[in-house]
Amino acid sequence: MGKTRIGISGWRYPPWRGVFYPETLPQREELHYASRQFVTIEINGSFYSLQSPSSYQHWYEDTPRNFVFAVKAPRYVTHIRRLKQVKKPLANFFASGLLALREKLGPLLWQLPPSLRYDGDVLETFLAQLPRDTQALAAMARRHDRTIKQAMLTPDRKRSVRHAMEVRHPSFVSEGFIAQLRRHNVALVVADTAGKWPFLEDVTAGFMYLRLHGDKELYASGYTQAALNRWCRHIDAWRMGTEPNDARRCSEKHPRKRSSRDIYCYFDNDTKVKAPFDAHALVRKLA
Repeated sequence: MGKTRIGISGWRYPPWRGVFYPETLPQREELHYASRQFVTIEINGSFYSLQSPSSYQHWYEDTPRNFVFAVKAPRYVTHIRRLKQVKKPLANFFASGLLALREKLGPLLWQLPPSLRYDGDVLETFLAQLPRDTQALAAMARRHDRTIKQAMLTPDRKRSVRHAMEVRHPSFVSEGFIAQLRRHNVALVVADTAGKWPFLEDVTAGFMYLRLHGDKELYASGYTQAALNRWCRHIDAWRMGTEPNDARRCSEKHPRKRSSRDIYCYFDNDTKVKAPFDAHALVRKLA
């Protein structure tokens, strides 16, 4: 059975203070606290701006052994450049400190904007550029420009690098898109967005990446016991290398059979402080 990691998307939310976080907990200790509650967390700040090696190093040191971070890629690449002509922006992102996470570096999340339509040629060029291990990532990082004042360019060892892609335009509901992700071993993000954006459960890689934004109200609604039971059943199937019978797939072709798959699942229904408690509930059910 594959490793299953359930966690939260981000950790610094003022409404969580005094609800999930103890009232007396200093803000600087929130990651330390949250990383003792969950085995994985998404880093969201990297989406809005490039971070620094010192920040990544601090996050590494502030979290326990066997902890894993997923890192959200910059919106400059996905939303502004829209995946085109991104060699330098990718190099800057990779040089900004990811390698400081060492064995705690989990998948890189590429979230596409709702306005970006599926273009097979653009996507193929982009996917072909993505590094598959830390040595390749470091080689790309060395091409950074002057945007990066402090760079982290040397991996501690060669490790695999995983990628996941979250799409939000209906044109991505396509056999061709699924086939592309499978060729490049990039995971399609199973994104529950209260019906706002595509909800697909096609298996496209050797691992699964789930983002649960709320099934009734985007970023706000909590998950009922029945909803969590469904996610528990689907995760059980995926981590054993199979597929749920009622999976919502757009491809008629099934993925290559595996003995197991790793699972990364992040709750992002944070505005009403549902995420950490739903994550805890799912962990208990899976146990």
